[in-house]
Amino acid sequence: MPQPDTSQNYCASQVRAFDKDRYLAVLLAPLAAREHLFALYAFNIEIGKIREGVSEALLGEMRLTWWREAIEAIFHGDVGDHPVVVALERAIVECALPRQPFLDLLNARQFDLYEVPMKTVAEFDAYAGATSSVLFHLAGIIVAGPAAAKAADASGHAGVAYALQGLIRAAPIHAQRGQLYLPLEVLEHSDVVMRDYFSTTMTPALSAAFRELHDIAHYHLALAEEHLAIVPDAVFPAFLPASLIKPYLKKISSHDYDPFARPIKTSQFVRQWRLWRAARKGRFG
Repeated sequence: MPQPDTSQNYCASQVRAFDKDRYLAVLLAPLAAREHLFALYAFNIEIGKIREGVSEALLGEMRLTWWREAIEAIFHGDVGDHPVVVALERAIVECALPRQPFLDLLNARQFDLYEVPMKTVAEFDAYAGATSSVLFHLAGIIVAGPAAAKAADASGHAGVAYALQGLIRAAPIHAQRGQLYLPLEVLEHSDVVMRDYFSTTMTPALSAAFRELHDIAHYHLALAEEHLAIVPDAVFPAFLPASLIKPYLKKISSHDYDPFARPIKTSQFVRQWRLWRAARKGRFG
């Protein structure tokens, strides 16, 4: 079995390589929480990469089953030798993380394996709640323990906003692999022609659809900020990644709601500054 330091270093390196925003946020979190946050986010990366790492859905289902069994094993005191599992076990035990959010995330990620579209915004909200919001919730427990229960509403709204900006930015990748995360009802509002989306051909209709998703993300971010204003200060470091939602949404609008023309991103300096300012002030700027 890998030594704890080995597993922790592995998790940190994975987050740094594949989720730089959360990596930068963890560096501003309380020192005692950092290794456990890295374990949580490395787990999320492992699950998020399943789709691109398998040639057919059945193999992805098998991988999800492996992770379900690994999570169950942790809660029964049996830890394997996968470095993320080793580090995650320490986080679960030392921070008293609940089992069900991990299982909810794994169940929701089954959607990633197929080309079946989401029909409604409510369906997307449920997906985001079980994947993105769950991460804010578990991170809150890691940094603040039981006080995180008072941030449930903030976790829900921040998770949806974070997922939506990520969805818009990743649309070219999803379209090229034949997957649609945009809710069908949003596309219908704008009379989007599906072949334009899958060929990454920007049209006024598609631009209007992305703008609607952008506005929904803004709505959820505003609600998250309202709820965060009344939660214990100790919980706020768990929400540092959400401080980057606003600059990403601004960048999306400055690109005329067209994620296909060029990547929607901000410089690392801007991200570090936004994260530092949020950590210092205890609120989003």
